[in-house]
Amino acid sequence: MKRSLGSKTLAVPSPIWLIATYDANGRPNFMTIAWGGICSSQPPCVTVSLRKATYSHSAIVARKAYTVNIPSSSQVAEADFAGMVSGRDRNKFDECGFTATPSGVVDAPIINEVALVLECKLIQTLEVGIHTMFIGEIVDVKADDAVLRDERTLDMQKVAPILYDASSRSYFGVGDGLGPGWEIGKAIGKRSLIASPEKTE
Repeated sequence: MKRSLGSKTLAVPSPIWLIATYDANGRPNFMTIAWGGICSSQPPCVTVSLRKATYSHSAIVARKAYTVNIPSSSQVAEADFAGMVSGRDRNKFDECGFTATPSGVVDAPIINEVALVLECKLIQTLEVGIHTMFIGEIVDVKADDAVLRDERTLDMQKVAPILYDASSRSYFGVGDGLGPGWEIGKAIGKRSLIASPEKTE
């Protein structure tokens, strides 16, 4: 029997992303978010949700751009730190030992030490409760060779993204692969056909 847990943000897991922007003085900054995800296939878009109180909120509004830097499990301490302090009074790049490079396609910085980066231009905003959803069109994706399986395909084990469990407020890593998409489910379809051959007409 299932137990009611109430109305909570428990769509686990959530991604841990570092959202990088330039502030009003042109200084690179980044913050950690867990409320984000792909929201469109064509054009390819991603949404990130920030509270207005965050320092990065006004930066995205002003610059109309941000980058989604996807840290690896080896960078979990830096990701956690960046979610605890504000760029208003701390230089997170210096404290985390990170460096920034300007994106060549949007008005936002790239975190050089993070292997996978989505460069996004802001195309729409939506106010939802205490958050603003910033919908960004993915203009380009940059990936280090070290996390690629081949010239066009990511290796999830090498990317090693960080997963967040809002229930326990804990971070997790990626486990073993379960199989290829659009393939392993075919076994169920085959079983159904064998069990009910009359339904194949």
